[in-house]
Amino acid sequence: MYDLDLSLAEAMAISDLFCIAGWLSIVFSKNFWWLDVGRFSVGCGIGVFSYVVPVYISEITPKNLRGGFATVNQLMICCGASLMYVVGTVLTWRVLAIIGLAPCLLQLLGLILIPESPRWLAKVGQHEEFEAALRRLRGKDADICEEAEEIKEFAENLRRLPQGSLFELFQKKYLHSVTVGVGLMVLQQFGGVNAIGFYASEIFVSAGFSSGNSGMLAMVAVQIPMTTLGVFLMDKAGRRPLLMVSAAGTCLGCFLVGMSFLSKDQEWVKELNMLLALAGILVYTGSFSLGMGGIPWVIMSEIFPINVKGVAGSLVTLVSWLGSWVVSYAFNFLMMWSSAGTFFMFACICGLTVLFVERLVPETKGRALEEIQASLNFF
Repeated sequence: MYDLDLSLAEAMAISDLFCIAGWLSIVFSKNFWWLDVGRFSVGCGIGVFSYVVPVYISEITPKNLRGGFATVNQLMICCGASLMYVVGTVLTWRVLAIIGLAPCLLQLLGLILIPESPRWLAKVGQHEEFEAALRRLRGKDADICEEAEEIKEFAENLRRLPQGSLFELFQKKYLHSVTVGVGLMVLQQFGGVNAIGFYASEIFVSAGFSSGNSGMLAMVAVQIPMTTLGVFLMDKAGRRPLLMVSAAGTCLGCFLVGMSFLSKDQEWVKELNMLLALAGILVYTGSFSLGMGGIPWVIMSEIFPINVKGVAGSLVTLVSWLGSWVVSYAFNFLMMWSSAGTFFMFACICGLTVLFVERLVPETKGRALEEIQASLNFF
């Protein structure tokens, strides 16, 4: 469980070491045990990165740019995954593991140069380092007095509170934040994203395509521009509208795929079924990339006060990756039960996401972290 008594830069460095160890284990593996150990180690590192990186970005950026900067993280993930999809068609898995080492080593070296989070420095009482880091981030000629005062005042209030524990998260004062955080992750994962991502090729073949390669390349072509569009819209349209549009789009995409499977046995509409499956997967992929892929992680980094951010982030990340495993593991069994029913079920969950966001998720665009957290949590 990630502990924010450890600095964010230190947490990222430890995560890099886990990833490096994991990739080396995979590269030099002689049997499946070493592959499993390597994948477990990489998984531990990526699990910490998935929360710590958005938190670090949200804590160092100005409030009017925070959403866009945090979503760039998702864009880079999307670009990297898409690139590996393409490269993986011509390279062996050992070569891919060697390539995976490069960004880990580069980031480990780059961490030497980055400033620590000003909010973490204020929280641990390093006031001189706090002001130096904030000035370095905002520029030497920027007026940081008002922002610095807000951060210090909020950090002082938090210092009077005990360090958050897992049980304390479920007290009334944190209930709204925990509900939003856990709820978004459950809905994100059980909307079927990893099932569709991991089994896209098989889905295309099941829908009647002779091969899944063309469909996979079409997915890659949709993901990157839609994620890029999300980056530009994040601090203009706001989190809530993008989330609702994104969730509605994933609902439509799953419904189209479900309809293609429902009428699969009708030979006279075979080409239409294939078109529905392709359109559904692309609508789902594009819609998810627009908002549901990155915005839940942006919101997670914004809504938890720093005294519970470590334990809350650990809980949210655990829920996310556990949900990913459950859906990925169960997907083949669900498809054997009913291909159409599986996608209609995903569509229902995506539809519920729209209602959940409309009812419970706060708009955080253009608001200071301290303002967001004070409005959600009672001190």
